[in-house]
Amino acid sequence: MPHTQRALIIFPTYNERENIEKIVHAVLPLDPRVNVLIVDDNSPDGTGDLADKLAKEEEQVNVLHRPEKQGLGQAYLAGFRWAIEHKFDLIFEMDADFSHGPEYIKNFLKEIQDYDLVIGSRYISGVNVINWPMSRLLLSYFANTYTRIVTGIPLRDATGGFKCFRREVLESINLDDVRSSGYSFQIEMSMRAWKKGFKIKEIPIVFYDRVAGNSKMSKKIVREAIWMVWLLRLKSMFGKLS
Repeated sequence: MPHTQRALIIFPTYNERENIEKIVHAVLPLDPRVNVLIVDDNSPDGTGDLADKLAKEEEQVNVLHRPEKQGLGQAYLAGFRWAIEHKFDLIFEMDADFSHGPEYIKNFLKEIQDYDLVIGSRYISGVNVINWPMSRLLLSYFANTYTRIVTGIPLRDATGGFKCFRREVLESINLDDVRSSGYSFQIEMSMRAWKKGFKIKEIPIVFYDRVAGNSKMSKKIVREAIWMVWLLRLKSMFGKLS
């Protein structure tokens, strides 16, 4: 990672008080050019207040408060806009609950030098998911197979949420046109980058189910992903993915 590059890790939070301080202190020592943006959706458990405290203690920590819970996709889009405005070179998506291991950050920073988007894949070398019930594992695995068939995107883990973008990728995408959340948000962002001809690399990670806090998965998120892949395919066919 060149000394002139600055990296921003975006943590979208809603009731992550048990995790946020630990994850911030886990990622900051990895590289002096790593910064953090906590995007909090007015968490009732006080995550936002704790985030403000961290920002006062650590120069590399920034906080973006949103008035209410509006979904993962909108939280990341707000973070992307902030990152572009502040001229960060590399922008990460990462969960705050340690599902995404901080130890992989260095691998991302290495691979992104030769690619435009690097994705941490649970399925590039077998199935690497720990502590998920079989029903959820099968749902995730077959959702990715379904996505590849419908959209044609050549990814083993299109729904994965551990990513690193070059700023140029996000600047090229019309963020105002991105409407999806959850699984489908991850699919949509990767597909838009792929359709624009950016180079994408999947690297293997092991995904651990959260230990503290509650999962944000819901039936609504699954239903959205089922129909969204068809919408993305249609938009792609008619050249509407900008």
